[in-house]
Amino acid sequence: MTKLAGSALQEQRRARQWKTFFRLAWLLLMLAVVYSIFISRDKSGKDGSLIDGKHTALISLDGVINSENDTADRLTRGLEAAYKDSGTRGIIIRANSPGGSPVLSGMAYDEIRRLKKQYPAIPVVTVVEEVCASGCYYIAAATDRIYADKASIIGSIGVLSDGFGFTGTMEKLGVERRLMTSGDNKGMGDPFSPRKPEQEAIRQQLLDTVHQQFIQAVRDGRSKQLRQASGEIFSGRVWLGSQGQALGLIDGLSSVRQVAREQFKAEKLVEFTPDEGFGKRAARFLGVQFAQGVSTLFETRYY
Repeated sequence: MTKLAGSALQEQRRARQWKTFFRLAWLLLMLAVVYSIFISRDKSGKDGSLIDGKHTALISLDGVINSENDTADRLTRGLEAAYKDSGTRGIIIRANSPGGSPVLSGMAYDEIRRLKKQYPAIPVVTVVEEVCASGCYYIAAATDRIYADKASIIGSIGVLSDGFGFTGTMEKLGVERRLMTSGDNKGMGDPFSPRKPEQEAIRQQLLDTVHQQFIQAVRDGRSKQLRQASGEIFSGRVWLGSQGQALGLIDGLSSVRQVAREQFKAEKLVEFTPDEGFGKRAARFLGVQFAQGVSTLFETRYY
């Protein structure tokens, strides 16, 4: 009887502990919802209606350019909202990105050029803070001007495709690779299979084609500024801001506030970067993988 009573008491304690856990989990979730609704602002234009009707629109381009960050879409939505706001005197894209997807970078580049034609009276410039390399510079080349700090990292106009090869390790371990494909090149790039010269040539051709697209975009966007048509500029190396000015990769040394104050004559900055969305903020807050799938319910490779 004593053991039975102790077991029942233990079960009751466990039930209370689980009940407390779930209550805390729901409380944290509700707090996150309240924060999303009442604390975070919709930066896609609601706070752009200023009484004085004069401001500089600011849009941040941060982190790796990929689909997880919705980089191209968020940048486009921010630009559209900034252009439509009657108080916008100029737009600054504040860049802090090492680059990313060539596809998304090209999409953002095309959208900037489209909006520039639609709103020719509103200048849009890029101001680099820490780094604007590779895909980020691809995007920046579409803007009217590019500014940076003398110690900023810019450039990296090149394309890469990396990976690993484990064939030697597999041989030492006595592991046999049994890959079957329905096409001669279907397994191209497989890290567990030996390299084939003909497939390496195909990969190199793909890289060269994307590189030429990158180069053409930079030439189209900055043909008047570039001091050097080819050579090291397009070799994939990076430059400091002080070096980039001499090459025509940037137009000068400046900061966000300096550009807003001296060029746009609108020192007041208004943030137009769209919110990331509750789902992804919740996923980051909870720190669990399954929340990435849940995020779709709440919200609307590298250079």
